[in-house]
Amino acid sequence: MPAHAAHHDDREIETLEEFDATVSARGTLAGHRVQAVDLTDRTRELLSTDTAGAVFLGCAMREEAAAKVRTDGALVFPPVPDLPFDPYRGHVYAPDELFASLPDGYEATPDAQAYAWFQRTKADRDIYASMLRAIHDDSVSDALDELLSGARVVGVMGGHAMARGTEEYAGAARLGRELARAGLTVATGGGPGAMEAANLGAYAAPFGDEMLTESLELLAKAPHFTPSITQWATAAFEIRTRWPQGGRSVGIPTWFYGHEPPNAFASHIAKYFANATREDGLLARSNAGVVFLPGAAGTVQEIFDNATPNYYESRGEPTPMVLVNRAHWTERLPTWSLLQSLARGRSMEARIALVERIEEAPEALKRLGG
Repeated sequence: MPAHAAHHDDREIETLEEFDATVSARGTLAGHRVQAVDLTDRTRELLSTDTAGAVFLGCAMREEAAAKVRTDGALVFPPVPDLPFDPYRGHVYAPDELFASLPDGYEATPDAQAYAWFQRTKADRDIYASMLRAIHDDSVSDALDELLSGARVVGVMGGHAMARGTEEYAGAARLGRELARAGLTVATGGGPGAMEAANLGAYAAPFGDEMLTESLELLAKAPHFTPSITQWATAAFEIRTRWPQGGRSVGIPTWFYGHEPPNAFASHIAKYFANATREDGLLARSNAGVVFLPGAAGTVQEIFDNATPNYYESRGEPTPMVLVNRAHWTERLPTWSLLQSLARGRSMEARIALVERIEEAPEALKRLGG
């Protein structure tokens, strides 16, 4: 993942530093987009700078500044009061942000509060609330594109049921670590189970091998996010505190499955209200291939969501697909034979593989990627 990831349109301003730099370097904000920046202390600059055709999305500003920029012909979308999230946000989430107030219990966190708001407003069918959700999800997609610009992204898909302390979980973590050490950006659905394990592995990548071994032992004490999300998440943050500055990876979860918390090992979390946007976004951004670990209906859906653009080549060259665990994908949920039949005689045929063990996945990815 590019270290600075500031590849957005240079008319987009997402921080106070960018605002100040633009005003001093260009002397104008005309035609710029200012996104979720607190401009309360920039009244002087706003009064003395041309803002014709600018758009201010969710930027707090004093009344005289707002009146002046409107007179210039700027559009001002003011911050929305009393929301547990910022619909105009300029960046994806960090674990510390979604889990702020975790010591007071998971219910107190912004993550839980956003879900509670979603539950309340979904039942009302309120056009205003659905518009705010859509704006939020669009802002998150824009931020995710900026973050991943130029990165080689490998998706790791698998179910939430895989418990900490199991050999499967350890295998998924080693997979994430190996992919991250190979310079790839690991992307998962951002939830518990197999997804958490892969993000944990990427987090462990910069450390010596013993760090992951110790982490797996510590996490096994809180194996599942039920009955207590608070205990489950607290165990993860204890590891982050003990080994700070871990490797980077992406989690792309959804409030649609609100009972399922995001995991704290993805350094960047692109969380969505709309599950369909999230599913498509995760697979569309996995430009270096996808590894499918054993999962249930959700993972089967992801296999074919991924196979379709590979079949039609609607996103260009087909990307590698590696399914792990023969018995799972040929007997329990026999998706492999259907995937093979679809691929037959097409260029995606050379880009699919079924392997027995998780340890074989990185090599298979490399082979299929040519």
